[in-house]
Amino acid sequence: MQPSPPASTPGVAVALAPGLTRVLAPNPSPMTLHGTNTYLLGETRLVVIDPGPDSSEHLAALERAIDGRPVEAILATHAHLDHTPLCPRLSDLCGAPVHGFGPYDAGRRPVMARLSQEVTLGGGEGVDAAFTPDQILTDGAVLETEHGPLEALHLPGHMANHMGFAWNDMLFCGDHVMGWASSLVSPPDGDLTAFMASCNRLLARPEQIYHPGHGDPIADGPARVRWLIAHRQARTTQTLNALEQGPAGLQDLTRRVYTDIDPKMLPAAARNLLAHLLALAEEGVVTATPSLSPEAVFALSDSAAHGAQNS
Repeated sequence: MQPSPPASTPGVAVALAPGLTRVLAPNPSPMTLHGTNTYLLGETRLVVIDPGPDSSEHLAALERAIDGRPVEAILATHAHLDHTPLCPRLSDLCGAPVHGFGPYDAGRRPVMARLSQEVTLGGGEGVDAAFTPDQILTDGAVLETEHGPLEALHLPGHMANHMGFAWNDMLFCGDHVMGWASSLVSPPDGDLTAFMASCNRLLARPEQIYHPGHGDPIADGPARVRWLIAHRQARTTQTLNALEQGPAGLQDLTRRVYTDIDPKMLPAAARNLLAHLLALAEEGVVTATPSLSPEAVFALSDSAAHGAQNS
């Protein structure tokens, strides 16, 4: 195995810990940073996490890193096009089954499933609608590896079928937690209420080192989760403050709330803001006219507006 190159070098197997190797996919972008991290767990027999995009170059790099060793399982954190399309080809190559929580919409909360049927919420950015695991992993399922058990955790929020994998003192956290950016939460696949619940669940767990789907390892994962919670809470406060200026549509509210970002990122910001508005509407703090959708005019509810006046 080669010495550790910079994190932005694709295709090279990098040892992160005993029994843990990372291979970076060649798909850098503003949403993926240097590219997708594929992880290989084990030494004589392997488990692969997140094969990545449908890239022949990356498949060849994974074949080199596997180096003829048996692969017992392929795990997917979530069904996005930068994480799962290579699963079938890698499965064919090494004969291992693909494990995941389910198709891309598995795990939606009933309220989000209902909304997605009743109105057009948009979204769907980067969804791998073709993803179907060979074996369903339930929350709490345990897979045995040669370096200890690996526990599957359902962590919806960034996506309904999102999973994390706890292994020794480490957590493979997919796109739920990243050290360089906050995760996109784009309804109906993204769900802010579920995201916050998953964050709080992680804070109750013992794992410290987080290995994300993009970017470098996070040395203090719980601290980063606490930052994510505070960040979302602050964004909720900003949203309410923006609504105190008067009712507005999603695009106007996005410009009120996100005053310091690259204009190219405003569409992604609007999707995150919609997630906040849906959560606030579910709590009865915000109303949407004529109905809840990205085209609605949003306003503080009477009780929320009254509370703001008295604060």
